[in-house]
Amino acid sequence: MITGELKNKIDGLWDVFAAGGLVNPLDVIEQVTYLMFIHDLDASDNLRQKEAAMLGLPYESIFSGEVQIGERTIEGNKLKWSVFRDLPAGQMYTIMQEWVFPFIKNLHSNKDSAYSKYMDDAIFKLPTPLLLSKVVVILDDIYMLMEKADDADMRGDVYEYLLSKISQSGRNGQFRTPRHIIKMMVELMAPGSDEIICDPACGTSGFLVASGEYLKEKHKEEIFFNREKKSHYMNGMFHGYDTDRTMLRIGAMNMMTHGVDNPFIEYRDSLSDQNADREKYSLILANPPFKGSLDADIVSTDLLKVCKTKKTELLFLALFIKMLRKSGRCACIVPDGVLFGSSTAHKTIRKKIVEENILDAVISMPSGVFKPYAGVSTAILIFTKTDHGGTDNVWFYDMTADGFSLDDKRTPVTENDIPDIIARFHNREAEADRARTEKSFFVPKDEIVANDYDLSINKYKKTEYVAVEYPPTSEILANIKALEAEIARELAELEGLLDE
Repeated sequence: MITGELKNKIDGLWDVFAAGGLVNPLDVIEQVTYLMFIHDLDASDNLRQKEAAMLGLPYESIFSGEVQIGERTIEGNKLKWSVFRDLPAGQMYTIMQEWVFPFIKNLHSNKDSAYSKYMDDAIFKLPTPLLLSKVVVILDDIYMLMEKADDADMRGDVYEYLLSKISQSGRNGQFRTPRHIIKMMVELMAPGSDEIICDPACGTSGFLVASGEYLKEKHKEEIFFNREKKSHYMNGMFHGYDTDRTMLRIGAMNMMTHGVDNPFIEYRDSLSDQNADREKYSLILANPPFKGSLDADIVSTDLLKVCKTKKTELLFLALFIKMLRKSGRCACIVPDGVLFGSSTAHKTIRKKIVEENILDAVISMPSGVFKPYAGVSTAILIFTKTDHGGTDNVWFYDMTADGFSLDDKRTPVTENDIPDIIARFHNREAEADRARTEKSFFVPKDEIVANDYDLSINKYKKTEYVAVEYPPTSEILANIKALEAEIARELAELEGLLDE
């Protein structure tokens, strides 16, 4: 959570952009992302050099030797943030505009890479040397405060706070998924080194980045000391689709900054016929847009065969089933209406998940999780594709706290169910005897079927009512009279003091 001086610095950054003439939040976040990427290129290049030296592996810096930019050849070292940041404003602006920005635009000459696709039409929009100089100074201060914080997650928190300013509630029904919820979902799914992971509504690639970070932490030696697995991690593991080129550009840079050289991030309407991916992925992590309804003419016909509807939240569930390979797993966020909606389409998709695949878990989340951007109540569905059924018992969890207040301020609090959710999910064999009055419990498939495939936790959770015994009315009245007498006596004493 970003607070204090760091929050003030980031907010101040937006004020500087506004004063400099850039007021569109998308333009600001795009330009800040470029500059953070340029800074991080320098830092990550230095880190990789040190790691290579420690491991005795060869490594060639992207800034080493001479670099060809257009018809000019310049020293690569001059492109480093740590070098040009100390130059006068005018000289720094010229270097950024004529050298550094063209350099990052053509960083990957392979035009099939995600980065190259979305940097082709990128534009350096800072209008004056003075604005660039002010922004560079503030960003240096922000990075210094991040280092002082000595928090491994701080870099991501800062980036997420920046992204939160793109819009208050998103566009086209989209809103940001809180980073701690993304991290929880990744830890629940525990991806392995051979996964092929997809987010069909990837936005800024939050789920893909978190999956990559999890794998680096849990499977570092297995992946990075094996040439084939490292190549798969860098080039074939991560797939993301979106219909917003700016989001894709930010997402591609986000992945590269986190050490994934060539994720497959592509402009694509996942629900349309342009998405031909079927039975391809071993893991899908997603928070698809809940924008209500859309034009049925653009929806892929095989999805409409599964679930005839215009509601995107239902169509995305049908899509996830289609995109998963056999034994592939999915963890996705859905609005509560998906769990208990009474329309034919709602019942059809729930029935398909329960009867034809394995519904592993339903985690109910409180409505404040997405505040201040949205107040919608949501749940996480976790299922495994089989195409032949297999659901026996479904694990339900009633999350009531996520470590932050559930109001618009979202300040840190001590109550947090997330560690408990992860621990219990990975030890579900110990959950069998839990009562329906507890935080989590199993519900047999037959009971779900009998309830029209209703997946709302309130349908199955039992509340313990404790009888409260009140004293008899005569005793209550006697107490009231005694209190009135005491008040009258004290008022009389007060009047006596005033008369003296």
